[in-house]
Amino acid sequence: MTTPKYDYLIVGAGLYGSMFAYIATKHGKKCLVIDKSSHVGGYCYTENIHGIEVHKFGAHIFRTNSRKVWDFVNGICEFVQFVNSPLANYHGNVYNLPFNMNTFNQIFGAATPIDAMEAIEKDKVCFSHPKNLEEYCLSTVGKMIYDMFIKEYTEKQWSKKCKELPASIMKRIPIRYTFDNNYFNERYQGIPECGYTEFITKLLSGSDISLNADFFERIDFYKSLAREMVYTGQIDRFYNYRFGKLDYRSVKFNECFLPETDNYQGNAVVNYTDASTPWTRVIEHKHFLKTNCKGTVVSIEIPCDYNDEIPPSYPIPTEENLSKYSRYKELADKEPNVIFGGRLAEYKYYSMNDIIEKFV
Repeated sequence: MTTPKYDYLIVGAGLYGSMFAYIATKHGKKCLVIDKSSHVGGYCYTENIHGIEVHKFGAHIFRTNSRKVWDFVNGICEFVQFVNSPLANYHGNVYNLPFNMNTFNQIFGAATPIDAMEAIEKDKVCFSHPKNLEEYCLSTVGKMIYDMFIKEYTEKQWSKKCKELPASIMKRIPIRYTFDNNYFNERYQGIPECGYTEFITKLLSGSDISLNADFFERIDFYKSLAREMVYTGQIDRFYNYRFGKLDYRSVKFNECFLPETDNYQGNAVVNYTDASTPWTRVIEHKHFLKTNCKGTVVSIEIPCDYNDEIPPSYPIPTEENLSKYSRYKELADKEPNVIFGGRLAEYKYYSMNDIIEKFV
């Protein structure tokens, strides 16, 4: 029997697979990383277009409270500080996010934190035990904020009524009684100056890489190349949908270069929260790294179901899906010589820092 050439076959060149490869090679292991795409990076993939680093699969802002993690990522590629201060466009009116004193002043005319607290308290709908996302939001931020910024945006995003969604989708609604537009709370926030694709490429520098390589087209061949496997794809597909398909939402990105426009919307991220607008967000990429060049690139994000052309993005954590996933996980836990990791393999939403903190 031929001895496998590699210690690990890593299926998927996204952040999880790349971090695993980086750590494994540092420990003297030999890794082959395959990906069915024509590029590395997975959802973090960026591409330089007309001098602008474009986030091809939506805005990716790295954040962490860990100095160790921050030092690690900057050791791979220098990260430029970036504070995410998105805006909400509701029927043509623009509001600050996250919900803060600027927002409350615009909506309620509240000038002080006490005014804002009183206005929200009066607007709340009481549910002692919220059973779904709608009840949770109404009992937390009240009807006005829910109707303007959460209900229609969320139903566009998930293609389900808020009454049908678990409250866990919105683990915590950020409410700030300060005039602070920083969306995240983490101490360290930024974007790699070299771009995420170069960041991932550096993580993979010690591994062999094969792109345009579909694991499922040559399963036995790829398995024969390594002693162990790290699988980062859809767990239901790994088991040939034995218990049925897991549900995911995805996003279509309509991207365009505007050569005659240097500043399209004045901000990196603008959310469109009304139901009459089919897209959820517009991203203007040059604002991420404050790129100074002629023209601009914008991406319009339209939520959709995933298919063969549009990859899955967001697990939908309904009780039915989580129950189905638990059956797949039982199989995965017993799978010899296979490690399942990442958003698709674990059917769980991860931020980038969540992944890196697993390894560092």
